[in-house]
Amino acid sequence: MIEQDLPLQNLNTLRLVSSARLFSRFSDAAQLLSLQQRAEDEQLPLRVLGGGSNVLMPECVDALVVQNESARIREVSRDDMNCLVDVDAGMNWHEWVKKSIEYGHGLENLALIPGTVGASPIQNIGAYGVEAGEFIESVSGYQLSTRQLRTLSASECRFGYRDSVFKRELHQDFVILRVRFRLARQFSPVLSYSPLDALNRSTLTPENLISTVCEVRSSKLPDPKVTPNAGSYFKNPLVTKEWASSLKETFPAIPQYSHSDGIKLAAGWMIEQCGFKGKKVGPVAMYEKQALVLTAENNATLADVQALQKQVQTQVFDKFGVWLEPEPQVFG
Repeated sequence: MIEQDLPLQNLNTLRLVSSARLFSRFSDAAQLLSLQQRAEDEQLPLRVLGGGSNVLMPECVDALVVQNESARIREVSRDDMNCLVDVDAGMNWHEWVKKSIEYGHGLENLALIPGTVGASPIQNIGAYGVEAGEFIESVSGYQLSTRQLRTLSASECRFGYRDSVFKRELHQDFVILRVRFRLARQFSPVLSYSPLDALNRSTLTPENLISTVCEVRSSKLPDPKVTPNAGSYFKNPLVTKEWASSLKETFPAIPQYSHSDGIKLAAGWMIEQCGFKGKKVGPVAMYEKQALVLTAENNATLADVQALQKQVQTQVFDKFGVWLEPEPQVFG
């Protein structure tokens, strides 16, 4: 069923006021092809919406917005080292993480991240020293421009820090239908980030690790069902070692973390140093417990969010010489 002028306020976790010209859900490739044809008949772009946790909704989305509701999990194969598992794009990410330990390990640190499995490769979601791309074997989907089903290997996905080919060459041209994960049979937790580094590795279980991650995230991040938000709003910027050393000389307390692409800085710390923690501007604010999180009140708009975003970016740049990039992107 295709609906007209459907409100999207309850389909994005910031609950920004928005509506879609046309909206429909699908559960397989055949339905998706039919929806693509309808979009072309209406001379509208086709846009895919996942869990709405990493998007900024404009007041009017002039498109046919579609949402995948398929959420199957299928074991492909296993050996002594790994287990391959196919997961449909419509599966809730946190539910998949909890279920994943029945097949293997590696995703435990990514518990309680909002959104769907289909969105995880796009953003290459990460937390506490782990990125989803490390455990993705391949991504299967439908390319709109060629009308072909394709499977991309992990290398073809070109995963980077909060980045992938799906945000670049295949942006708005590839509908992810399924993600294949390679999970390790042996539990070998990554405990390099605080406060996980205080856990006892010898007695830790996968269930305990997931529970701890959930407790930590809940203590720092607001529940989007209670307080509208999109999780961490800004990326932690990556800089060269030389730049990081220079910043350390000027700001000795600045947190820094080693990364394969350079040194990662703590955006939340820099935002807090600029006085934005808990600061409210109209119906939006930087969260009082974690300055990296932007929260909104009901009836906030994209313009409200972007106004606060620009203030934060400008003041952080003036103080630290670093321009922060938002994680959520404008939808449409």
